[in-house]
Amino acid sequence: MTRKIRIAVIGSGHLGRFHARLIEANTDFQLVGVVDPDTDARNALAQELHVPAFDSYQPLLDNIDAAVIATPTEYHHRIGMELLLAGKHLLVEKPLASSVSESDALVECAAAGDRILQVGHIERFNPAFLAVCNKIKHPKFIEACRFSGYSFRSTDIGVVLDLMIHDVDIILSMVHAQPIRVEAIGACVIGPQEDIANARIVFEDGCVANLSASRVSYDVVRKMQIWCPDAFIAVDYSDTTARVASPSEALLRGDCDVQKLSLTEKQQAKQRFFDDWISVENITAESCNALDNELRDFSEAIKTGNSPRVPGSAGRDAVALCEQILGSLASHAWDGQTHGDVGVQSTQEPDTIPVAPFGRIVPMPHRRAG
Repeated sequence: MTRKIRIAVIGSGHLGRFHARLIEANTDFQLVGVVDPDTDARNALAQELHVPAFDSYQPLLDNIDAAVIATPTEYHHRIGMELLLAGKHLLVEKPLASSVSESDALVECAAAGDRILQVGHIERFNPAFLAVCNKIKHPKFIEACRFSGYSFRSTDIGVVLDLMIHDVDIILSMVHAQPIRVEAIGACVIGPQEDIANARIVFEDGCVANLSASRVSYDVVRKMQIWCPDAFIAVDYSDTTARVASPSEALLRGDCDVQKLSLTEKQQAKQRFFDDWISVENITAESCNALDNELRDFSEAIKTGNSPRVPGSAGRDAVALCEQILGSLASHAWDGQTHGDVGVQSTQEPDTIPVAPFGRIVPMPHRRAG
């Protein structure tokens, strides 16, 4: 495709505005319009970018080649299916859909129509992660923490699909094995969805991942630590830095016998531990606009027909694992007894989910993603 890719942005909320601004500045795209049922939101963005505004995407179907879906998650499947069946390429903000079944339908529809389906897992474009990707080999233990304040966005989903899914996707891109066991615990603070969650995932190759996420935190934290057989890797997604610690050849060979060291040798070894025994490489990645790079990856996939970095199948797998986490979270036995209280601890009583006062737990039904 040599001409510009005609594209619409569906959803003019927080992420939709960022997408639209970057698309308007990208020479690969022609922004045909922005779509949102909220009159004020769509008109404000349209006036800023000098493009038409629409309350529905249907009038645009004959005039676009692609679309970005940045709506609440519950609408991803319906809108995505209609656009794919109309032959449009899609970049869908994470999560791909509200459930595995909806995600499967989108992936299958895109494949049947030979359309690009990309999912907006932006951390795959984080320069700190990219700087250490080739150093991550056969990870055996992964710890991820992702905390933020309450943003008052993505309130149709809980913290698992809102924040934890970023780390779920990253982990699935590194661990080439199926998850065989998931244990999770969570709590509602604002509600009705979980706002705090912790999950432990065991993979069939022996890798274990421990993930913690909160969207009601005092601090903003986006960090991951990865233990591999020949390296320890730490990534800070927020400040785009990384650290790689590698054992010396002597340590790998088992030549360093601590038990045989004299007191003086131990003191010297302690002072030179990170020189002689373990080497540390500190990496400060060059800053970039990850969302812009994600959109460039989308345009390249459309032009070449090659798979994007995060295809629909990867988005589907992330939703599937999140669905397992949510299922475990909903069935967690707080007193260790199957006949006791299970589910999500809550601080209040929202309209849609039965909960108890703070400090108590109530039964929760098995929940699908979203």
